[in-house]
Amino acid sequence: MHWFFIALIGPFLYSVTNHIDKILLEKYFKSSGVGTLILISSLLSIVALPFIFLMDPTVLDVDRFSIGILSIIGVLNVLVLWCYLTALKDDEASIIIVFYQLMPVMALVLGYFILGEVLSRFQLISMAIIILGTSLIAFEVDDDNKFKLRTKTIYYMTAASFFWALEAVLFKFVALEINLWRAVFWENLALVVIGILIFWLVPTYRKSFLRALRINSKPVLGWNFVNEVIYMIGNIVVSFATLLAPVSLILLGDSFQPIFVFIIGVAMTIFFPKLVAENIEAKHLWQKLIAILITGIGTYLLIASS
Repeated sequence: MHWFFIALIGPFLYSVTNHIDKILLEKYFKSSGVGTLILISSLLSIVALPFIFLMDPTVLDVDRFSIGILSIIGVLNVLVLWCYLTALKDDEASIIIVFYQLMPVMALVLGYFILGEVLSRFQLISMAIIILGTSLIAFEVDDDNKFKLRTKTIYYMTAASFFWALEAVLFKFVALEINLWRAVFWENLALVVIGILIFWLVPTYRKSFLRALRINSKPVLGWNFVNEVIYMIGNIVVSFATLLAPVSLILLGDSFQPIFVFIIGVAMTIFFPKLVAENIEAKHLWQKLIAILITGIGTYLLIASS
């Protein structure tokens, strides 16, 4: 199989997890669902630790400064998840995922200030194209064809993109000093510790988490297990694809994720409306398609120029 099609498997699997997150929020966690999913995702990070240790038994040989930075990355990880799930709770997956295309824009800006990276004129133009695409999806068209700003979605997803970009820049900064496996190990360990602290310090999240396990333990654990497995397979496939082609080319596959989320959302709405119910009126479909195409072109140009 050609490396390009292998590179697309990762974004496709990530798109599936986006819809599973939406199903979990709507079907099982109508109240306090964000906190429950954050706890589950954070605590499940412990599963990866022994496997990473087997890959590199020297993962514990890390200086305190790097551990501190990786702990901050763990906090940023939780903030990304909180903003993403909060936005997803009130909006469609095919809409909020478009805002994630802002991540490479913010990563380049942060890289300019933190890592001293240089921005070219072509990159600035590409960034402007991405911002234009996200601006199109930022407006909701009601039944009377009036435009309403998606204020909450914009705030949460812009924040999520910023936190994710900052996380990526800090991770690169640390990973350049220590090896990749050490960085991943301490990042996951920080997530587990943060999950334990949230469970201990936030009573509402703790109660909703325990209630979900008590009342809907089988579907909750089942969906989350499937979700985590799909996500991990996506990561493995993307990592494998980087061995077959330059990383910059593999990252172009990320621009296809909004397309996959859109297609899956439409298909699920038609064939499984009890699970997924996205707005598939013509005007909404065209709005999403145009925004996805513009941000996709901007992302392609941005990564190609990098």
